[in-house]
Amino acid sequence: MSAPDVELVTEGDPSSDAALWRRFGGVAGDDVKATAVYRMRLAGTAPDGFGLHLKPVIPPDMFRGEALMGDRWRIGHDRLQLEPGGVPWAQPAPSRHFADRLHRFDWLGDLFGQGAAGADRARFLVDNWIAAFGKFHGFYWRLAPTTARVWNWMLAGAALFETGDEDACKLRLAVVARQIRHVEAGYEGCNDPRARWRAACILVAAALTLRGARGLETASAQLEAECTAQLLADGGHVCRSPQRTLEALADLLVLRDLLDRAGRTVPSFFEKWIPRMVSMVSFFRTGDGALCAFNDGGESRPEAVEAVLDHQDGAARRFSFAMKSGFQKLQAHELSLVLDAGAAPPRPYGGHAHAGALGFELSDGPARIVSSCGFSPEISLDWQAAVRRTAAHSTLGLAGRDSAAFERFEATRLLVPIGPEGISAKRLEEANEIWLDAQHAGWKSSFGLIHRRRLFMSGDGERLTGEDALVRPISQGLDEEGSFIGFDIRFHLHPSVTALVTGDAIQLKCENGALWRFRTTHAEARLESSRYLGRGLVESTEQIVMSGRADRNGDGSEPPNCVRWVFRREKAAG
Repeated sequence: MSAPDVELVTEGDPSSDAALWRRFGGVAGDDVKATAVYRMRLAGTAPDGFGLHLKPVIPPDMFRGEALMGDRWRIGHDRLQLEPGGVPWAQPAPSRHFADRLHRFDWLGDLFGQGAAGADRARFLVDNWIAAFGKFHGFYWRLAPTTARVWNWMLAGAALFETGDEDACKLRLAVVARQIRHVEAGYEGCNDPRARWRAACILVAAALTLRGARGLETASAQLEAECTAQLLADGGHVCRSPQRTLEALADLLVLRDLLDRAGRTVPSFFEKWIPRMVSMVSFFRTGDGALCAFNDGGESRPEAVEAVLDHQDGAARRFSFAMKSGFQKLQAHELSLVLDAGAAPPRPYGGHAHAGALGFELSDGPARIVSSCGFSPEISLDWQAAVRRTAAHSTLGLAGRDSAAFERFEATRLLVPIGPEGISAKRLEEANEIWLDAQHAGWKSSFGLIHRRRLFMSGDGERLTGEDALVRPISQGLDEEGSFIGFDIRFHLHPSVTALVTGDAIQLKCENGALWRFRTTHAEARLESSRYLGRGLVESTEQIVMSGRADRNGDGSEPPNCVRWVFRREKAAG
C-alpha cells in the first residue's frame, strides 16, 4: 500500500500522541488506578532470595545490545540518542508507545549480553528505574508492561539479583516481589490475552523461585487454563500469529526447565502442548531461518527461532495444512508458499488480527519474494492499525472493503475482525505437483461475489501459477443493476527484492541473486510503493498491483472477473 488506510498522527505533538494512544490503545492502554491502601498491600514482606533462577531460551540481540551501549535507543522508527551513560526515561519519550515499549525492559537481556560493561549498565538502569518508579506509576504499572518487565527481570537471574551492592540486590528483590503481587492481584480481571499469558507464567515461576512452591498448584492450573484458551489443537496461537506461538513456546520451555531443576513433576499439559507448538513454529519457518509475518507477528530473529527449536528433543512433526490455525503450505524444492486460509480469531483474541484472507508469503530458499506489509509491536500504533487492512496483504481487495469486517469489542475497546464467512481451501498433490483451490465469501452479502484463488506449484519448484476470480454464486440470482465494481490484486514484495518492469513482465531480483519473472494476462500490472514492518522498522518496498472492474454477475471464468498470473524462475545470464 502506498499509504496506510488510517490517519497517521504526528507523534511529536503531545495532544495528538494522546489522541492516538486513546484511539488504538484500548482498555490495556488506560492508566491503572491504585488506592493508598492497595499500595500499602503491595509492599508486603520481601522474600529472602531466589531459590532458583530462570534460564532464558532466546539468546540476546547482539546488534541491539551494541546500539544500547552506544546510548542509541530505537523503538520502531523513534529514536533517542542519550548523553554517555544517560537514562532513557530522564527525558520526554518521543511517544507514549515508545515509553510503553521502553518500560517493558525487553532490551535488558541484550545489555547483559554485552559482557561486564553491559551488565553494569543493565543493573544501573534497573536501579535507576526503581528509584524513579519502583513504588507505583499509573502508566508504567499497567499489567501489560509490568508482566513483560517482571519476566525480563527474572530472566536476568543472578546477574541482576545476586551481583553488586548488597543493599541494591535487596531492593531489586523487594521491587520485583512488589510487582509480582500487583500482577497476582490483577490477573483475574485482565482481558489482555498477552498479559494474562505472561502473568500465569510469572506466577508459576514465582512459586518455584521465591515462595518455596507455595501456590504452585493454583498457578499451574491458571497456566493450563491459559494454554487451553490461547493454544489451538495443532499448536498454533489462537491469534494466528507465528511469532506469538514462538514466544509462548519459549515461555513454556523456560518453565519446564525450571520445574525440572526444582525437582518437580512437569505437569502433563507441558508435554501435550510443547511438541505441537514446535511443529507449528517449524511449519512457519522460512528458508532464512526466521518466520512468516502473519497477523500480529513479525519475522523474528533466525537465531531466536533456532534456539527455541533446539530445546525440543526429536524432530518436529511435518505437515502441509494447519487445519485449526487455518494455513496451507506448498513446498517444492526451494520454493515455499504459506497461504492464510483461516477466519479471524474469536474475541478477545482478535484485537490485533489482520483481514488478510487468502494472502500468502512466497520464498525461494533463504530469499523472501512476496510478503504482506508485515507487523512489529515496536512500530507505532497507527502503523500497526494500517497494516491490518486487506490492502496491506498479498491478496485481492474489492471496492476498498476489507475481507473481514472490523467491529469494536467493547470489553477491550479494540477493533476485531469478524469473518470472512465461507473461507476454505482444498489441495491436491500428484507427481510432486500441488494444486490449491481456496475461497472466501467476505463480500457475498455486500456485493454478491466470492473471491476464489487457485494456485499451482510445479514439482521442480520453478513456477507458481495463480488465478484470482470473482464469482457470483447461482444462489444469489442476477444483480439487476448489472453494474461493475473495482478490485485490486496486490503482491507486496519483500524489501530485499529489487523489481524492474521489462516489457510485458516484471523482473524480481532476490538478495541471494535469484531471478524471478512475473507475468499476467491482465491488461496492466504496475509497480507501486509499499511499506514493510516485519523487521521492526518501517521499510520502503514495492508492490505489484493489478486493478480492474468486475462484473457483479460474472462467473469468474473469464476477464474481467478472472485474472491469471505466474511467478517463474529465470536463469541468471552467463
